[in-house]
Amino acid sequence: MRFGRLLPRRILPVILLVSLLLLGARPLLFRAQAATFPKRSVQLGSIVAGDTSSYKFAFIVTTPGAQVGSIRFQFCDDTPLVGQPCNPPTGFDASGAVLVDQQNNAGFTIGAGTNANTIVIGRTPAIASIGMSTYDFSDIVNPASSGTYFVRVETFGSNNATGPHVDYGGLAFAMTEQVTISAEVPPFLLFCNGVTITGFDCTTATGDYINFGEFSTSSPRTGTTQMLLATNADGGYSVTVQGTTMLSGVNSIPALNVNDVSRPGTSQFGINLRNNSDPNVGSDVAGPGVASPRPNYAIQNRYRFVSGEQIAFSTTSDDYRKYTVTYLVNIANGQPAGIYVSTLTYTALATF
Repeated sequence: MRFGRLLPRRILPVILLVSLLLLGARPLLFRAQAATFPKRSVQLGSIVAGDTSSYKFAFIVTTPGAQVGSIRFQFCDDTPLVGQPCNPPTGFDASGAVLVDQQNNAGFTIGAGTNANTIVIGRTPAIASIGMSTYDFSDIVNPASSGTYFVRVETFGSNNATGPHVDYGGLAFAMTEQVTISAEVPPFLLFCNGVTITGFDCTTATGDYINFGEFSTSSPRTGTTQMLLATNADGGYSVTVQGTTMLSGVNSIPALNVNDVSRPGTSQFGINLRNNSDPNVGSDVAGPGVASPRPNYAIQNRYRFVSGEQIAFSTTSDDYRKYTVTYLVNIANGQPAGIYVSTLTYTALATF
């Protein structure tokens, strides 16, 4: 039995809801990445397609005490998300770019790795100065066609844009009829949910129920679902779970309102977002972002369920993060027989 379909898998602006149907019985049929620049901009000297133009970048470096030895500017026509494949804009050429001015974190020169759609500037690595930094380039050839294009900006501890990035962010610019333009990537919140999600691709999310089979007093029953999130909201996002414990008419399997281990022979219902060993189920959060589960749901081998609580969060804009939610059910000898059902709704809210 399916309760319905998951929400369409696409980027949504502020809030998304996803519900899962959980069923159980005794005997049972059960259904069921680093910091981002908080402010950044790009200003063009000319917005005419094919023109040779200046590009002035401004952004705030936020990671305190970080060594910065290089900065990479990568131009794409498909997405501003760092770490995703980049399609170079047709006709765009930054290979002859000249760094004509730099303010705050300075001392950079054009370096190796600069090509038609990438500019790399490097210096002897030094502690970054927190605050707005600007970099003004000339002799860049605009894309050949009008439209919207993107720049991914990353800072590195190395002097040649290798190794993990320190701070990062995405920008957008357009070929329009305006004399100058300053634009940022439009606000977005990406959120999808399913029993399985391949990689970091919401189009692969499948499944909206779990079947635990028959409950047992001697061993736990478990299942998992997955959530994928990303946002450019300055205030980050939060994910809450709402619903009931497992119910069969007036009978219920008690939810764990305090964190506890799995106790076969004791009636329990709970979840967490960790890779567990007792029982061996679940996965830790994965992806290039830095968001994490809430502490109450981030303890290995400890389970909990309180409707309305936050289970995951980010305090700033964040790249892809994939969470695995583990569901745990135990029953006591005296648990009444029946078909036990729970419907859970996950809500993702971004703060812009």
